[in-house]
Amino acid sequence: MKRLLCSLLAAANLFTLTACGGLSSSTSDPDPAYSAGSGSVSEESTPPPVDEKEARIDALLAQMTLEEKVGQLFFARVPQTDAAADVAKYHLGGYILFGRDTKDKTANDLIQAINSYQEAAKIPLFIGVDEEGGSVVRISSNPHLRAKKFASPQQLYASGGMEAVVRDTHEKDVLLKALGFNVNLAPVADVSTGRSDFIYDRSFGQDALKTRDYVSAVTQAMTSDGMGSVLKHFPGYGNNRDTHTGIAVDERPLETFERADFQPFTAGLQGGGALSAVLVSHNIVKSMDPDLPASLSPAVHETLRNLMAEAGFKNTVVMTDDLVMDAVKAYAEDGSVAVLALQAGNDLLIATDYRAQIPQILAAVADGTLDESLLDVACTRVLQWKQALGLI
Repeated sequence: MKRLLCSLLAAANLFTLTACGGLSSSTSDPDPAYSAGSGSVSEESTPPPVDEKEARIDALLAQMTLEEKVGQLFFARVPQTDAAADVAKYHLGGYILFGRDTKDKTANDLIQAINSYQEAAKIPLFIGVDEEGGSVVRISSNPHLRAKKFASPQQLYASGGMEAVVRDTHEKDVLLKALGFNVNLAPVADVSTGRSDFIYDRSFGQDALKTRDYVSAVTQAMTSDGMGSVLKHFPGYGNNRDTHTGIAVDERPLETFERADFQPFTAGLQGGGALSAVLVSHNIVKSMDPDLPASLSPAVHETLRNLMAEAGFKNTVVMTDDLVMDAVKAYAEDGSVAVLALQAGNDLLIATDYRAQIPQILAAVADGTLDESLLDVACTRVLQWKQALGLI
């Protein structure tokens, strides 16, 4: 796999292979600005310095087919059959494992399964899981993988403060990485203080300032461990209902989000840096867009991109929640909700029904509904995140 990526880069004449293990800038072509007589380079004609990391991604993107670029935009749920075959068939960007994928598995079972997915990939996969602690524990719910479930952030903080939270984060990262995971879809950055809120048990359960500190500490710890983090669920769940079962409408004013809900996301971006991504909820947030769920709303994504730019991370990957959830199904008459999600500004799509959605995107590009340049921008961000995680 590494040799394949290196050969793609070399084919773009941007790099040469070095000792079969690394890449170095190509020096085979003389610089036309170089003067043999003076032994110097003309200042006026000297090209600007090339960012090597960016050049590698540009070279890789240039060699990809449309089908490969579209596939990279899917962080798919592992199918019950043909999982490894689908990696190659659909050029998937990654797989998310849920409870059914880890239930009763030994560590070796899981490692072998993940290895089979990676071996089928032309470009290494994101391998993700929701291991938040508390009620959402896809890995530690299996006693073969951990003797005890990871505690919730609220329980950890109550028993040992932020030190306990950070220590627990490191322990999660060690276990997940050993099994083959490179992304944990955590932490929950939602501000929730009402015990009756749907999201409360999964949240830190504190006000905006304390939640901000929690998210910052967790993302810094995850980044130090080389684990990808996902801040969820932008723009902030608040006290809304569960969007797995229907549409939730958030009536709160924009000022509330700016004063409270956005703070943990900004802190998470700064704490996680290049290893963090942001997941957008399916809530309808009336102060930003009264008609569309946040995940399908260009206005919400513009707000998020502005927030990212202020934090210094304008190219951070933005992803949807699962596109099969009831809260978004009704918004695509022809079933192509993934097309709407990309038009809104998402880079990565969580999808259980990727086998249906990928052909819809390809058809949208073919008929002009979706501009391929938009896919290039999204795919570049996805590849850059993989690069930051050490996958490329």
